[in-house]
Amino acid sequence: MRRKTACVDLFCGAGGLTHGFMLEGLPVVAGIDLDPACRFPYEANNGQARFLQRDIIEVTIDEIKSLFGDADLKILAGCAPCQPFSTYAQRYESDGEEGRWGLLYHFARLAEGVMPDVITMENVPTVEKHKVFHDFKASLEKLGYEVWAEVVDSSRYGVPQMRRRMVLLASRHGSIEMIDATHEKPKTVKQAIGRLRRLSAGEAAPRDKLHVTSTLSETNLERIKVSRPGGTWRDWPKHLVAECHRAESGRTYPGVYGRMEWDKPAPTLTTQCYGFGNGRFGHPEQDRAISLREAAILQSFPRKYAFIPKGGEVSFKVLGRLIGNAVPVDLGRAIARSIDQHLASVAAQ
Repeated sequence: MRRKTACVDLFCGAGGLTHGFMLEGLPVVAGIDLDPACRFPYEANNGQARFLQRDIIEVTIDEIKSLFGDADLKILAGCAPCQPFSTYAQRYESDGEEGRWGLLYHFARLAEGVMPDVITMENVPTVEKHKVFHDFKASLEKLGYEVWAEVVDSSRYGVPQMRRRMVLLASRHGSIEMIDATHEKPKTVKQAIGRLRRLSAGEAAPRDKLHVTSTLSETNLERIKVSRPGGTWRDWPKHLVAECHRAESGRTYPGVYGRMEWDKPAPTLTTQCYGFGNGRFGHPEQDRAISLREAAILQSFPRKYAFIPKGGEVSFKVLGRLIGNAVPVDLGRAIARSIDQHLASVAAQ
């Protein structure tokens, strides 16, 4: 008789990890996140999974136990917001255990109280440089979990994007690790978004409100027209180069105002991936930044994944945050497959 499995997804966001689990047949009963904008995409795309708008600091052990119900096998997933651990947010370090740096301590608190069978965590690679991450690992090992943690390349698991992430897997039932890469060759930008409707800057597709692009100023329109795929602002005529880049301090930032390349994976997407000036987010051949839908697809969300209700308003800032912060769905699928294979091997023993 198959044992009943349930997962609770902390910091669930728009549902990237949950959707990956769902596609692999691992049931997710609930997702928890503080951001109210996550509710619609999470619930609209993930079957019976409930969305709870809660601050993780206030979530109790009894609440998590109640969500798991009578499940025989319990999986606790948590992808704490990565901004505190990024190289651009060192100011957060002073927050200590009581601020945003402390979110992993609250994850550990819930893990200790619930003692799920499997725990998984995903974050930026630089989380490994910080004490909170090592404290988190040590707390799980002290509880008797076997812990595996390595930086993985999402493009090796079908995500059409160069997105390196720290993945942690921990089990009470023995050794666990990530499955081998599923893709020898990464998916390319062209394979992912090459067939979508052509758009101009500031235009929206009539049948998909998410396939919409940000406007460009006259100067930025000139800039993207002279930008080549894979190139930088250093290729531009001098009169188009921004003052901040002409300065000595700006010469070390070639990764802005760039176009993607058709035959390579996308660069790492951020919460501002809809803006041409925010990174290498220019379309490979159309004179615009990528659309929100293209960004979602490059995060391996399905083409029809709904982020706003019918008739809902498109906010680049809000949707950019949801998409850029998401766990890529196909990375979620690989994590789910890793857990499923581990649990199957445990059951066979």
